[in-house]
Amino acid sequence: MRPVCVRALSLRDCPGPAAALASTPNSGNPDGRLMGAARRHRPRNLEEGHVLEPVYQADVVVVGAGVAGLSAAHRLTSQGVSTVVLEAAPGVGGRMATEKVDGFRLDRIGQLLSVACPELRLAPGLDGLALRSFAPGVLLHSEGRHHRAGAPAGAGGARGALHAVRALASAPRSGRAARAARAGRAGRAGRAGALPGAGGPSQSPGRPLRAPSGPDPATGRPDPATGRPDPAAGPLGGPAEGPLGSRAAGGPGSGGAGASGPARPAAGSPAPTRRTRAGAPLGSAVDQARLSAALTRLAAAPPERLLARPELPAGQALAVRGLPARTLDGFLRPLLATLLCDPDLTTSSRCADLALRSFARGRLCVPEGGAGALPELLAGRLPPGTVRTGVRVTSIATNAVVTAEHGVLRCRAVLLATDARAAAELLPGLRVPDFHQVTVVHHTTDEPPATGTALLLDADRGGPVAHTAVLSDVDPSRAPAGRALISSTVLGPPPPDLDRVVRGRLARLYGTGTSHWETLAVHHTAEAVPAMRPPHDLRRPVRLLAGLYVCGDHRDISDVRGALRSGRRASEAILADLGASGSMHRAEPRPAAHAA
Repeated sequence: MRPVCVRALSLRDCPGPAAALASTPNSGNPDGRLMGAARRHRPRNLEEGHVLEPVYQADVVVVGAGVAGLSAAHRLTSQGVSTVVLEAAPGVGGRMATEKVDGFRLDRIGQLLSVACPELRLAPGLDGLALRSFAPGVLLHSEGRHHRAGAPAGAGGARGALHAVRALASAPRSGRAARAARAGRAGRAGRAGALPGAGGPSQSPGRPLRAPSGPDPATGRPDPATGRPDPAAGPLGGPAEGPLGSRAAGGPGSGGAGASGPARPAAGSPAPTRRTRAGAPLGSAVDQARLSAALTRLAAAPPERLLARPELPAGQALAVRGLPARTLDGFLRPLLATLLCDPDLTTSSRCADLALRSFARGRLCVPEGGAGALPELLAGRLPPGTVRTGVRVTSIATNAVVTAEHGVLRCRAVLLATDARAAAELLPGLRVPDFHQVTVVHHTTDEPPATGTALLLDADRGGPVAHTAVLSDVDPSRAPAGRALISSTVLGPPPPDLDRVVRGRLARLYGTGTSHWETLAVHHTAEAVPAMRPPHDLRRPVRLLAGLYVCGDHRDISDVRGALRSGRRASEAILADLGASGSMHRAEPRPAAHAA
Protein backbone atom coordinates (compact mmCIF):
# COMPACT_ATOMS: atom_id res chain seq x y z
CA MET A 1 0.00 0.00 0.00
CA ARG A 2 1.28 3.43 -0.89
CA PRO A 3 1.91 5.63 2.12
CA VAL A 4 -0.58 8.39 2.76
CA CYS A 5 0.69 11.79 3.84
CA VAL A 6 -0.85 13.32 6.95
CA ARG A 7 -1.73 16.99 6.49
CA ALA A 8 -0.91 19.69 9.00
CA LEU A 9 -3.82 19.76 11.43
CA SER A 10 -5.56 22.67 13.08
CA LEU A 11 -6.63 22.76 16.70
CA ARG A 12 -10.26 22.05 15.75
CA ASP A 13 -9.68 18.64 14.18
CA CYS A 14 -6.33 17.62 15.64
CA PRO A 15 -6.55 14.37 17.68
CA GLY A 16 -2.79 14.51 18.23
CA PRO A 17 -0.56 15.64 21.07
CA ALA A 18 -1.26 19.37 20.75
CA ALA A 19 -5.01 18.95 21.22
CA ALA A 20 -4.46 16.37 23.93
CA LEU A 21 -2.22 18.80 25.78
CA ALA A 22 -4.68 21.67 25.36
CA SER A 23 -7.40 19.63 27.08
CA THR A 24 -5.21 18.15 29.80
CA PRO A 25 -4.96 19.87 33.18
CA ASN A 26 -1.55 21.03 34.35
CA SER A 27 0.47 18.53 36.33
CA GLY A 28 3.82 18.47 38.04
CA ASN A 29 5.27 16.07 35.47
CA PRO A 30 4.94 17.81 32.10
CA ASP A 31 7.66 15.80 30.42
CA GLY A 32 5.97 12.43 30.97
CA ARG A 33 2.57 13.83 29.95
CA LEU A 34 3.95 15.24 26.71
CA MET A 35 5.76 12.05 25.78
CA GLY A 36 2.68 9.97 26.58
CA ALA A 37 0.54 12.12 24.31
CA ALA A 38 3.08 11.85 21.53
CA ARG A 39 3.15 8.05 21.75
CA ARG A 40 -0.66 7.68 21.93
CA HIS A 41 -1.28 9.71 18.80
CA ARG A 42 1.55 8.60 16.54
CA PRO A 43 -0.04 7.70 13.15
CA ARG A 44 0.91 4.29 11.75
CA ASN A 45 0.91 2.98 8.20
CA LEU A 46 -1.10 -0.13 7.44
CA GLU A 47 1.99 -1.71 5.92
CA GLU A 48 3.72 -4.01 8.40
CA GLY A 49 6.92 -2.72 9.94
CA HIS A 50 6.68 0.95 8.91
CA VAL A 51 5.79 4.16 10.71
CA LEU A 52 4.42 7.15 8.82
CA GLU A 53 6.02 10.47 9.69
CA PRO A 54 3.63 13.45 9.71
CA VAL A 55 4.22 16.41 7.42
CA TYR A 56 5.93 18.96 9.62
CA GLN A 57 5.63 22.70 9.13
CA ALA A 58 9.08 23.24 10.59
CA ASP A 59 11.87 21.10 11.91
CA VAL A 60 12.23 23.19 15.07
CA VAL A 61 9.91 25.76 16.66
CA VAL A 62 11.60 28.27 18.95
CA VAL A 63 9.24 29.93 21.43
CA GLY A 64 10.59 33.36 22.33
CA ALA A 65 12.54 35.87 20.22
CA GLY A 66 15.04 36.97 22.82
CA VAL A 67 18.79 36.79 22.42
CA ALA A 68 18.98 33.12 23.43
CA GLY A 69 16.27 31.93 21.04
CA LEU A 70 17.46 34.02 18.11
CA SER A 71 21.06 32.91 18.49
CA ALA A 72 19.95 29.28 18.64
CA ALA A 73 17.86 29.80 15.50
CA HIS A 74 20.96 31.07 13.69
CA ARG A 75 22.92 27.94 14.53
CA LEU A 76 20.04 25.68 13.51
CA THR A 77 19.35 27.38 10.18
CA SER A 78 23.06 27.39 9.36
CA GLN A 79 22.89 23.58 9.48
CA GLY A 80 19.96 23.46 7.08
CA VAL A 81 17.36 22.89 9.81
CA SER A 82 14.13 24.74 9.03
CA THR A 83 13.26 26.86 12.05
CA VAL A 84 10.37 29.09 13.07
CA VAL A 85 10.67 31.60 15.93
CA LEU A 86 7.40 32.65 17.61
CA GLU A 87 7.23 35.80 19.74
CA ALA A 88 4.17 37.03 21.60
CA ALA A 89 5.30 40.67 21.72
CA PRO A 90 5.07 43.02 18.74
CA GLY A 91 8.87 43.05 18.41
CA VAL A 92 11.92 40.97 19.22
CA GLY A 93 14.35 41.34 22.09
CA GLY A 94 12.33 40.71 25.23
CA ARG A 95 13.99 42.55 28.12
CA MET A 96 16.61 43.91 25.72
CA ALA A 97 14.07 45.85 23.70
CA THR A 98 14.78 49.55 23.17
CA GLU A 99 11.99 52.13 23.26
CA LYS A 100 12.11 54.95 20.71
CA VAL A 101 10.73 58.29 21.96
CA ASP A 102 11.07 61.56 19.99
CA GLY A 103 14.39 60.55 18.48
CA PHE A 104 15.77 59.06 21.70
CA ARG A 105 16.60 55.38 22.12
CA LEU A 106 15.81 54.28 25.67
CA ASP A 107 16.83 50.91 27.11
CA ARG A 108 14.58 49.14 29.58
CA ILE A 109 17.30 47.47 31.64
CA GLY A 110 20.56 48.54 30.05
CA GLN A 111 22.82 45.69 31.17
CA LEU A 112 26.43 46.46 30.38
CA LEU A 113 28.53 44.45 27.94
CA SER A 114 32.28 44.03 27.67
CA VAL A 115 34.38 44.30 24.56
CA ALA A 116 36.26 41.24 25.87
CA CYS A 117 33.12 39.06 25.78
CA PRO A 118 33.96 36.13 23.46
CA GLU A 119 30.30 35.26 22.89
CA LEU A 120 29.74 38.58 21.11
CA ARG A 121 32.55 37.76 18.70
CA LEU A 122 31.67 34.12 18.12
CA ALA A 123 27.86 34.16 17.96
CA PRO A 124 26.61 33.80 14.37
CA GLY A 125 24.72 36.82 13.11
CA LEU A 126 26.54 39.33 15.35
CA ASP A 127 29.58 39.98 13.18
CA GLY A 128 28.12 43.38 12.24
CA LEU A 129 27.32 44.46 15.81
CA ALA A 130 28.74 47.90 16.62
CA LEU A 131 29.77 48.47 20.23
CA ARG A 132 30.27 51.84 21.88
CA SER A 133 32.82 51.80 24.70
CA PHE A 134 32.81 53.76 27.92
CA ALA A 135 35.95 55.53 29.05
CA PRO A 136 38.51 53.12 30.52
CA GLY A 137 37.58 51.74 33.92
CA VAL A 138 34.91 53.64 35.83
CA LEU A 139 34.45 57.04 37.42
CA LEU A 140 33.79 56.87 41.16
CA HIS A 141 31.96 59.59 43.05
CA SER A 142 32.95 59.84 46.69
CA GLU A 143 32.68 62.69 49.15
CA GLY A 144 31.90 65.22 46.45
CA ARG A 145 34.74 64.27 44.10
CA HIS A 146 35.32 62.11 41.05
CA HIS A 147 38.09 59.54 40.81
CA ARG A 148 39.03 57.27 37.95
CA ALA A 149 39.54 53.62 38.83
CA GLY A 150 39.98 50.36 37.02
CA ALA A 151 41.55 49.28 33.76
CA PRO A 152 43.41 51.84 31.62
CA ALA A 153 42.78 52.45 27.94
CA GLY A 154 43.73 49.46 25.86
CA ALA A 155 43.49 47.00 28.73
CA GLY A 156 42.91 43.68 27.08
CA GLY A 157 44.18 41.28 29.67
CA ALA A 158 46.29 40.77 32.74
CA ARG A 159 49.09 43.05 31.54
CA GLY A 160 46.69 45.97 31.13
CA ALA A 161 45.12 45.48 34.55
CA LEU A 162 48.55 45.20 36.15
CA HIS A 163 49.76 48.36 34.40
CA ALA A 164 46.77 50.30 35.73
CA VAL A 165 47.32 49.49 39.36
CA ARG A 166 51.10 49.83 39.16
CA ALA A 167 50.59 53.33 37.82
CA LEU A 168 48.45 54.11 40.83
CA ALA A 169 50.97 52.62 43.20
CA SER A 170 53.83 54.69 41.76
CA ALA A 171 51.90 57.96 41.74
CA PRO A 172 53.38 60.83 43.79
CA ARG A 173 51.71 61.88 46.98
CA SER A 174 51.48 65.27 48.53
CA GLY A 175 52.49 65.85 52.14
CA ARG A 176 48.87 65.99 53.12
CA ALA A 177 48.20 62.71 51.33
CA ALA A 178 51.07 60.99 53.10
CA ARG A 179 49.82 62.19 56.47
CA ALA A 180 46.31 61.00 55.62
CA ALA A 181 47.62 57.59 54.55
CA ARG A 182 49.44 57.15 57.83
CA ALA A 183 46.30 58.14 59.69
CA GLY A 184 44.28 55.65 57.68
CA ARG A 185 46.69 52.80 58.42
CA ALA A 186 46.43 53.61 62.11
CA GLY A 187 42.68 53.13 61.81
CA ARG A 188 41.75 56.73 62.64
CA ALA A 189 38.67 58.15 60.95
CA GLY A 190 39.18 61.31 58.93
CA ARG A 191 37.87 64.60 60.12
CA ALA A 192 34.98 66.22 58.27
CA GLY A 193 36.12 67.99 55.12
CA ALA A 194 39.58 66.38 55.08
CA LEU A 195 39.47 62.90 53.61
CA PRO A 196 42.28 60.52 54.50
CA GLY A 197 43.77 58.50 51.71
CA ALA A 198 46.91 57.58 49.89
CA GLY A 199 48.30 58.12 46.45
CA GLY A 200 47.92 60.94 44.02
CA PRO A 201 46.92 61.20 40.41
CA SER A 202 48.22 58.53 38.10
CA GLN A 203 50.71 59.48 35.42
CA SER A 204 51.53 57.51 32.34
CA PRO A 205 54.42 58.19 29.93
CA GLY A 206 53.67 61.09 27.60
CA ARG A 207 50.29 61.75 29.18
CA PRO A 208 50.42 63.35 32.63
CA LEU A 209 47.07 63.15 34.34
CA ARG A 210 47.15 65.93 36.91
CA ALA A 211 44.29 67.54 38.72
CA PRO A 212 43.79 71.11 37.52
CA SER A 213 44.73 73.90 39.87
CA GLY A 214 42.03 75.72 41.75
CA PRO A 215 39.95 75.34 44.88
CA ASP A 216 38.53 72.07 46.05
CA PRO A 217 35.05 71.78 44.45
CA ALA A 218 33.76 69.98 47.52
CA THR A 219 35.06 72.31 50.24
CA GLY A 220 36.12 75.44 48.41
CA ARG A 221 39.50 75.25 50.12
CA PRO A 222 42.78 74.67 48.24
CA ASP A 223 45.34 72.13 49.31
CA PRO A 224 47.62 74.09 51.67
CA ALA A 225 50.68 72.30 50.33
CA THR A 226 50.12 72.76 46.60
CA GLY A 227 47.38 75.34 46.17
CA ARG A 228 45.32 72.66 44.41
CA PRO A 229 42.47 70.53 45.70
CA ASP A 230 43.77 67.57 47.64
CA PRO A 231 44.39 64.78 45.09
CA ALA A 232 44.57 62.18 47.80
CA ALA A 233 40.95 62.17 48.88
CA GLY A 234 39.01 59.31 47.40
CA PRO A 235 36.56 56.51 47.99
CA LEU A 236 39.18 53.85 48.57
CA GLY A 237 41.46 55.85 50.85
CA GLY A 238 38.70 57.33 52.97
CA PRO A 239 37.37 56.20 56.30
CA ALA A 240 34.51 54.14 54.89
CA GLU A 241 35.79 50.92 56.41
CA GLY A 242 32.58 49.72 57.97
CA PRO A 243 30.14 47.09 56.77
CA LEU A 244 28.37 47.13 53.43
CA GLY A 245 26.39 50.32 53.12
CA SER A 246 28.48 52.35 55.58
CA ARG A 247 29.67 55.80 54.58
CA ALA A 248 32.18 58.25 55.94
CA ALA A 249 30.48 60.56 58.36
CA GLY A 250 30.53 64.27 57.75
CA GLY A 251 32.09 66.17 54.90
CA PRO A 252 30.55 67.54 51.78
CA GLY A 253 28.82 65.22 49.40
CA SER A 254 27.50 63.00 52.15
CA GLY A 255 23.96 64.28 52.03
CA GLY A 256 20.96 62.10 51.49
CA ALA A 257 19.15 61.20 48.33
CA GLY A 258 17.10 64.32 48.25
CA ALA A 259 20.03 66.74 48.37
CA SER A 260 19.78 69.47 45.78
CA GLY A 261 23.39 69.63 44.71
CA PRO A 262 27.04 69.53 45.67
CA ALA A 263 28.78 72.00 47.93
CA ARG A 264 29.88 75.12 46.11
CA PRO A 265 33.30 76.76 45.99
CA ALA A 266 34.18 79.75 48.10
CA ALA A 267 32.86 83.13 47.11
CA GLY A 268 34.71 84.74 44.26
CA SER A 269 36.01 81.47 42.85
CA PRO A 270 35.17 80.28 39.32
CA ALA A 271 31.86 78.63 38.51
CA PRO A 272 31.58 75.20 40.10
CA THR A 273 32.90 72.36 37.99
CA ARG A 274 33.26 68.71 38.85
CA ARG A 275 36.95 67.87 38.89
CA THR A 276 38.05 64.42 37.87
CA ARG A 277 41.03 62.71 39.43
CA ALA A 278 42.75 60.28 37.13
CA GLY A 279 44.07 57.42 39.21
CA ALA A 280 41.85 57.16 42.24
CA PRO A 281 43.75 56.63 45.49
CA LEU A 282 43.33 52.97 46.36
CA GLY A 283 44.83 53.20 49.82
CA SER A 284 48.47 52.60 50.63
CA ALA A 285 51.02 51.16 48.25
CA VAL A 286 50.43 47.78 49.90
CA ASP A 287 46.68 48.12 49.32
CA GLN A 288 47.28 48.90 45.67
CA ALA A 289 49.61 45.95 45.29
CA ARG A 290 46.98 43.64 46.68
CA LEU A 291 44.39 44.93 44.25
CA SER A 292 46.91 44.68 41.42
CA ALA A 293 47.55 41.05 42.23
CA ALA A 294 43.84 40.27 42.48
CA LEU A 295 42.99 41.90 39.14
CA THR A 296 45.97 40.25 37.48
CA ARG A 297 44.99 36.80 38.69
CA LEU A 298 41.38 37.28 37.61
CA ALA A 299 42.28 38.61 34.17
CA ALA A 300 44.72 35.77 33.48
CA ALA A 301 42.84 32.90 35.10
CA PRO A 302 40.88 30.53 32.85
CA PRO A 303 37.16 30.49 33.66
CA GLU A 304 37.36 26.83 34.67
CA ARG A 305 39.70 27.71 37.50
CA LEU A 306 37.37 30.41 38.78
CA LEU A 307 34.43 28.04 38.65
CA ALA A 308 36.35 25.53 40.77
CA ARG A 309 36.75 27.98 43.66
CA PRO A 310 34.71 27.56 46.85
CA GLU A 311 31.33 29.22 46.41
CA LEU A 312 30.03 31.88 48.77
CA PRO A 313 27.83 34.95 48.43
CA ALA A 314 29.97 37.55 46.69
CA GLY A 315 29.85 39.98 49.61
CA GLN A 316 31.17 37.35 52.00
CA ALA A 317 33.82 36.15 49.58
CA LEU A 318 35.22 39.66 49.16
CA ALA A 319 35.58 40.04 52.92
CA VAL A 320 37.79 36.95 53.26
CA ARG A 321 40.15 37.61 50.36
CA GLY A 322 42.54 39.90 52.15
CA LEU A 323 41.75 43.18 50.41
CA PRO A 324 41.47 46.31 52.58
CA ALA A 325 38.05 47.57 53.55
CA ARG A 326 38.61 50.81 51.64
CA THR A 327 39.17 48.91 48.42
CA LEU A 328 36.14 46.73 49.01
CA ASP A 329 33.64 49.39 50.03
CA GLY A 330 34.85 52.17 47.76
CA PHE A 331 35.50 50.27 44.55
CA LEU A 332 34.71 46.55 44.36
CA ARG A 333 31.28 46.60 45.99
CA PRO A 334 29.80 49.41 43.86
CA LEU A 335 31.46 47.94 40.76
CA LEU A 336 30.09 44.45 41.33
CA ALA A 337 26.64 45.80 42.18
CA THR A 338 26.67 47.51 38.78
CA LEU A 339 27.97 44.50 36.86
CA LEU A 340 25.62 42.01 38.54
CA CYS A 341 22.56 44.26 39.13
CA ASP A 342 22.76 43.00 42.70
CA PRO A 343 23.04 45.77 45.33
CA ASP A 344 23.35 43.33 48.25
CA LEU A 345 25.99 41.12 46.54
CA THR A 346 24.17 37.89 47.28
CA THR A 347 25.30 36.54 43.90
CA SER A 348 27.55 33.49 43.76
CA SER A 349 31.20 34.45 44.19
CA ARG A 350 32.02 32.39 41.10
CA CYS A 351 29.75 34.55 38.96
CA ALA A 352 31.22 37.66 40.58
CA ASP A 353 34.73 36.48 39.72
CA LEU A 354 33.71 35.98 36.10
CA ALA A 355 32.24 39.49 36.00
CA LEU A 356 35.41 41.02 37.45
CA ARG A 357 37.53 39.00 35.05
CA SER A 358 35.59 40.39 32.11
CA PHE A 359 35.95 43.92 33.50
CA ALA A 360 39.71 43.52 33.91
CA ARG A 361 40.14 42.25 30.35
CA GLY A 362 38.33 44.97 28.41
CA ARG A 363 36.23 48.09 28.47
CA LEU A 364 32.57 48.18 29.34
CA CYS A 365 30.36 48.99 26.37
CA VAL A 366 26.82 49.18 25.01
CA PRO A 367 25.41 48.29 21.59
CA GLU A 368 25.22 51.21 19.20
CA GLY A 369 21.62 52.30 18.78
CA GLY A 370 20.41 50.76 22.03
CA ALA A 371 20.35 47.33 23.59
CA GLY A 372 17.61 46.31 21.17
CA ALA A 373 20.05 46.60 18.28
CA LEU A 374 21.54 43.24 19.27
CA PRO A 375 18.37 41.09 18.98
CA GLU A 376 17.21 43.13 16.00
CA LEU A 377 20.47 42.32 14.21
CA LEU A 378 20.06 38.63 14.99
CA ALA A 379 16.46 38.61 13.76
CA GLY A 380 17.23 40.57 10.61
CA ARG A 381 19.88 38.08 9.51
CA LEU A 382 17.68 35.01 9.76
CA PRO A 383 15.99 33.70 6.59
CA PRO A 384 12.87 35.71 5.68
CA GLY A 385 9.77 34.49 7.46
CA THR A 386 11.66 32.78 10.27
CA VAL A 387 10.57 35.20 13.01
CA ARG A 388 6.84 35.68 13.57
CA THR A 389 5.85 38.28 16.15
CA GLY A 390 2.44 38.73 17.78
CA VAL A 391 1.98 34.96 18.12
CA ARG A 392 1.15 33.81 21.64
CA VAL A 393 1.90 30.20 22.47
CA THR A 394 -0.48 28.55 24.92
CA SER A 395 0.99 25.04 25.19
CA ILE A 396 3.79 22.93 23.78
CA ALA A 397 4.59 19.28 23.14
CA THR A 398 7.66 17.54 21.83
CA ASN A 399 6.34 17.78 18.27
CA ALA A 400 3.73 20.55 18.27
CA VAL A 401 3.09 24.07 19.47
CA VAL A 402 -0.42 25.38 20.13
CA THR A 403 -1.03 29.10 19.70
CA ALA A 404 -3.88 31.29 20.90
CA GLU A 405 -5.03 32.56 17.51
CA HIS A 406 -2.93 30.83 14.86
CA GLY A 407 -3.73 27.17 15.35
CA VAL A 408 -1.20 24.34 15.73
CA LEU A 409 2.32 24.26 14.34
CA ARG A 410 3.71 20.75 13.90
CA CYS A 411 7.45 20.21 14.27
CA ARG A 412 10.14 17.71 15.22
CA ALA A 413 11.47 19.61 18.25
CA VAL A 414 10.53 22.58 20.41
CA LEU A 415 12.96 25.01 22.01
CA LEU A 416 11.50 27.08 24.84
CA ALA A 417 13.48 30.36 24.87
CA THR A 418 11.30 32.65 26.98
CA ASP A 419 12.12 34.21 30.34
CA ALA A 420 12.06 31.91 33.36
CA ARG A 421 8.51 32.66 34.51
CA ALA A 422 6.94 32.32 31.07
CA ALA A 423 8.83 29.05 30.57
CA ALA A 424 7.43 27.68 33.84
CA GLU A 425 3.90 28.63 32.78
CA LEU A 426 4.27 26.54 29.64
CA LEU A 427 6.11 23.73 31.43
CA PRO A 428 4.93 23.47 35.05
CA GLY A 429 7.73 22.04 37.12
CA LEU A 430 10.51 24.24 35.78
CA ARG A 431 12.16 26.18 38.60
CA VAL A 432 11.52 29.92 38.72
CA PRO A 433 14.44 31.78 40.30
CA ASP A 434 14.29 34.94 42.33
CA PHE A 435 14.94 38.16 40.45
CA HIS A 436 16.70 41.48 40.89
CA GLN A 437 14.61 44.57 40.27
CA VAL A 438 16.01 47.27 37.98
CA THR A 439 14.68 50.74 37.27
CA VAL A 440 16.19 52.92 34.55
CA VAL A 441 15.42 56.65 34.59
CA HIS A 442 16.11 58.57 31.37
CA HIS A 443 16.58 62.36 31.41
CA THR A 444 17.47 64.85 28.71
CA THR A 445 18.96 68.33 28.74
CA ASP A 446 20.68 70.65 26.31
CA GLU A 447 23.59 71.18 28.75
CA PRO A 448 25.03 67.74 29.56
CA PRO A 449 27.30 67.10 32.54
CA ALA A 450 31.01 67.20 31.75
CA THR A 451 31.79 63.56 32.50
CA GLY A 452 32.24 62.58 28.86
CA THR A 453 32.00 58.88 28.13
CA ALA A 454 32.63 57.75 31.71
CA LEU A 455 30.42 55.34 33.60
CA LEU A 456 29.81 57.08 36.93
CA LEU A 457 29.33 54.93 40.05
CA ASP A 458 28.11 56.15 43.42
CA ALA A 459 30.80 54.87 45.80
CA ASP A 460 29.12 56.63 48.74
CA ARG A 461 25.89 54.72 48.15
CA GLY A 462 24.11 57.74 49.54
CA GLY A 463 21.09 57.49 47.29
CA PRO A 464 19.16 55.15 45.03
CA VAL A 465 21.34 55.62 41.91
CA ALA A 466 23.87 52.79 41.46
CA HIS A 467 25.38 54.12 38.24
CA THR A 468 24.69 56.73 35.61
CA ALA A 469 26.16 57.96 32.33
CA VAL A 470 25.66 60.54 29.62
CA LEU A 471 24.82 57.86 27.09
CA SER A 472 24.56 60.32 24.22
CA ASP A 473 28.31 60.96 24.67
CA VAL A 474 29.01 57.23 24.61
CA ASP A 475 26.65 56.57 21.69
CA PRO A 476 25.50 59.71 19.82
CA SER A 477 22.84 57.72 17.94
CA ARG A 478 20.78 57.47 21.14
CA ALA A 479 19.74 61.14 21.16
CA PRO A 480 18.79 63.72 18.53
CA ALA A 481 21.33 66.41 17.67
CA GLY A 482 21.69 69.09 20.30
CA ARG A 483 20.20 67.00 23.11
CA ALA A 484 21.88 64.89 25.76
CA LEU A 485 20.58 61.59 27.12
CA ILE A 486 21.44 60.81 30.75
CA SER A 487 20.45 57.29 31.79
CA SER A 488 20.59 56.30 35.45
CA THR A 489 20.04 52.88 37.02
CA VAL A 490 18.37 52.17 40.35
CA LEU A 491 18.87 48.67 41.74
CA GLY A 492 16.33 47.03 44.02
CA PRO A 493 12.86 48.34 44.87
CA PRO A 494 12.52 51.95 43.73
CA PRO A 495 11.87 54.55 46.44
CA PRO A 496 8.68 56.62 46.63
CA ASP A 497 8.79 59.86 44.64
CA LEU A 498 11.44 58.24 42.47
CA ASP A 499 12.08 61.04 40.00
CA ARG A 500 12.59 63.71 42.65
CA VAL A 501 14.93 61.52 44.69
CA VAL A 502 16.93 60.48 41.63
CA ARG A 503 17.26 64.09 40.46
CA GLY A 504 18.58 65.09 43.87
CA ARG A 505 21.21 62.38 43.86
CA LEU A 506 22.21 63.07 40.26
CA ALA A 507 22.78 66.71 41.19
CA ARG A 508 25.40 65.58 43.67
CA LEU A 509 26.91 62.91 41.44
CA TYR A 510 27.34 65.24 38.47
CA GLY A 511 27.89 68.46 40.41
CA THR A 512 25.27 70.38 38.48
CA GLY A 513 21.64 71.39 38.78
CA THR A 514 19.06 68.95 37.52
CA SER A 515 15.79 70.80 38.08
CA HIS A 516 15.63 71.80 34.41
CA TRP A 517 16.18 68.25 33.14
CA GLU A 518 13.27 66.66 31.32
CA THR A 519 12.23 63.13 32.29
CA LEU A 520 11.82 61.05 29.15
CA ALA A 521 10.84 57.70 30.65
CA VAL A 522 11.04 55.58 33.79
CA HIS A 523 11.34 51.86 33.08
CA HIS A 524 10.83 49.58 36.07
CA THR A 525 11.34 45.84 35.56
CA ALA A 526 10.45 43.77 38.61
CA GLU A 527 11.97 40.59 37.15
CA ALA A 528 14.88 42.12 35.31
CA VAL A 529 17.78 39.79 36.11
CA PRO A 530 17.54 36.23 37.46
CA ALA A 531 19.31 35.98 40.81
CA MET A 532 22.40 33.75 40.94
CA ARG A 533 22.64 32.95 44.64
CA PRO A 534 24.91 30.10 45.69
CA PRO A 535 24.87 27.31 44.93
CA HIS A 536 24.36 28.38 41.34
CA ASP A 537 24.62 25.98 38.42
CA LEU A 538 26.07 27.89 35.47
CA ARG A 539 25.31 25.01 33.14
CA ARG A 540 21.73 24.10 33.95
CA PRO A 541 20.44 21.41 31.57
CA VAL A 542 18.98 22.68 28.31
CA ARG A 543 17.72 19.27 27.16
CA LEU A 544 14.62 18.22 29.09
CA LEU A 545 13.96 15.19 26.90
CA ALA A 546 14.27 14.29 23.25
CA GLY A 547 12.31 16.89 21.32
CA LEU A 548 11.94 19.40 24.18
CA TYR A 549 14.62 21.93 25.11
CA VAL A 550 14.91 25.17 27.09
CA CYS A 551 17.41 28.04 27.01
CA GLY A 552 17.83 31.55 28.38
CA ASP A 553 19.93 33.49 30.85
CA HIS A 554 18.16 31.61 33.66
CA ARG A 555 19.99 28.46 32.51
CA ASP A 556 23.47 30.04 32.66
CA ILE A 557 24.90 33.40 33.74
CA SER A 558 22.20 36.04 34.08
CA ASP A 559 23.40 38.35 31.32
CA VAL A 560 23.84 38.50 27.57
CA ARG A 561 26.81 36.13 27.73
CA GLY A 562 24.70 33.51 29.47
CA ALA A 563 21.81 33.93 27.03
CA LEU A 564 24.08 33.45 24.03
CA ARG A 565 25.85 30.51 25.62
CA SER A 566 22.64 28.72 26.58
CA GLY A 567 21.31 29.24 23.06
CA ARG A 568 24.43 27.61 21.68
CA ARG A 569 24.17 24.66 24.07
CA ALA A 570 20.51 24.14 23.24
CA SER A 571 21.09 24.22 19.48
CA GLU A 572 23.95 21.73 19.83
CA ALA A 573 21.70 19.39 21.81
CA ILE A 574 18.96 19.63 19.18
CA LEU A 575 21.34 18.95 16.33
CA ALA A 576 22.83 15.99 18.17
CA ASP A 577 19.43 14.45 18.92
CA LEU A 578 18.06 14.94 15.41
CA GLY A 579 21.28 14.06 13.61
CA ALA A 580 20.79 17.06 11.40
CA SER A 581 22.90 17.40 8.31
CA GLY A 582 20.17 19.11 6.32
CA SER A 583 16.42 19.66 6.44
CA MET A 584 14.64 16.89 8.32
CA HIS A 585 11.20 17.08 6.67
CA ARG A 586 9.87 13.59 6.07
CA ALA A 587 6.80 12.30 4.25
CA GLU A 588 7.93 8.78 3.51
CA PRO A 589 7.77 5.72 5.74
CA ARG A 590 10.84 4.58 7.62
CA PRO A 591 11.60 1.09 8.90
CA ALA A 592 10.42 0.50 12.44
CA ALA A 593 12.93 -0.59 15.02
CA HIS A 594 13.10 -4.38 15.40
CA ALA A 595 13.38 -6.01 18.78
CA ALA A 596 16.80 -7.42 19.54
